[in-house]
Amino acid sequence: MPNRDVVRVASGQGFWGDSLEAPRQQVERGPVDYLMLDYLAEVTMSILQKQKERDPRMGYARDFVGAIDGVLPAVVERGVRVIANAGGVNPPACAEAVLGVADKHGVRGRVKVGVVTGDDLLPRLDELIAQGHALSNMDTGEALDTVRDRVLSANAYIGSVPIVEALGRGAQIVVTGRSTDTALTMAPLRYEFGWAGDDWNRLAAGIIAGHIIECGAQCSGGNCLYDWRSIPDLGDVGYPIVEARADGTFVVTKHPNTGGRIDVHSVTEQLVYEMGDPKSYITPDVVADFSSICLAPDGENRVRVFGIEGRPATDKLKVSIAYRAGFKAVGTLVYAWPDALEKARLADRVLRERLDRLGLKFDHILTEFVGASATHGPLAGDAPPDLPEVQLRVGVRGPDRAAVERFTREIAPLVLNGPPSVTGFAGGRPKVEEIVAYWPALVDKRVVQTKVEVLS
Repeated sequence: MPNRDVVRVASGQGFWGDSLEAPRQQVERGPVDYLMLDYLAEVTMSILQKQKERDPRMGYARDFVGAIDGVLPAVVERGVRVIANAGGVNPPACAEAVLGVADKHGVRGRVKVGVVTGDDLLPRLDELIAQGHALSNMDTGEALDTVRDRVLSANAYIGSVPIVEALGRGAQIVVTGRSTDTALTMAPLRYEFGWAGDDWNRLAAGIIAGHIIECGAQCSGGNCLYDWRSIPDLGDVGYPIVEARADGTFVVTKHPNTGGRIDVHSVTEQLVYEMGDPKSYITPDVVADFSSICLAPDGENRVRVFGIEGRPATDKLKVSIAYRAGFKAVGTLVYAWPDALEKARLADRVLRERLDRLGLKFDHILTEFVGASATHGPLAGDAPPDLPEVQLRVGVRGPDRAAVERFTREIAPLVLNGPPSVTGFAGGRPKVEEIVAYWPALVDKRVVQTKVEVLS
């Protein structure tokens, strides 16, 4: 088991679509021991499942392969280990793609790739339901049977244990499916420091370290509300790094001579992101108590985190299920001064009257006046009468694709037969899209069995 005083885990990706340069910069611009790349969100799994249905070789975050291509020489040279949940619904295919990159760089055989599977419950759904696992919706209480025939993906959130196993078996790159975001950071700390499975305070510290850096530069100045005008050089923003110690304390920092800012305010803003009950942040490994967290400045762009407490994990795992839920389309038109908002409101009334006259039925029609009230809705109050322009944005959703398609044909006529001073329709008719809805559920931990393979 390793025995380092300090372990440095760098975040190089906060979501699928984040900066393509961040992984390489994290490895090349200063010392790090681990590179953590987080790609998955709830909706991402359904997108990847659709891709896999079309091509069995797909179903993973392909940006990860490009990231590995750019960073692999430095990773091999410096001994940095990489952990990513880019495997999506097809971790083995993702691992093979990574080995292809190793071939390209002439390091095949020098790089071991760990593959963690077992989170994908889609092939087992009927078996689980028959065994009495209702997989009821955590928000509504409905049993999954009500939408079973429309389910696209079903993945349990797994924790750090299989990642630790892969590291222990020598993997330099570990690819998982739907692990928790926090496990990607917690696993290397648990591995390096040998934290026991019931060392709740230290495990909670690992989870909170992961939570702070899971969204990339969101904790180092990006998307930061506090004193945002003064944040330096966001064009070269430094992504965050955790410097952790065996006692569970750690420092959040970034490489020197990079932009952005890490201070107590930026770390605090990230802490409250998707926090829920601050005393019970539940993960597969531990329940962390966010109310116990202490933050203190530790020098320029350094925040010390300590005092963290945790409790035993629950006997359940969260399951992210996605299912088909009809169709939607969104169309926009821009109305110009004078009386821009009044024109947009009239256009909305005219459009709704025409849809009603055509007998088109939808589950929901949503109108937003961008520039006047789209962000805050009724809380925005009365918009000033002299707005230079307002974008009318109308969306519909419903089970009938034909009805949604007809809606898309009723937007364009408003250009000539609606209120005056309209523009912004150069993109043509709106596109009809299938709606993928989210179904959160819980399942007994004992029915989820992970598997670790190490390839080279």
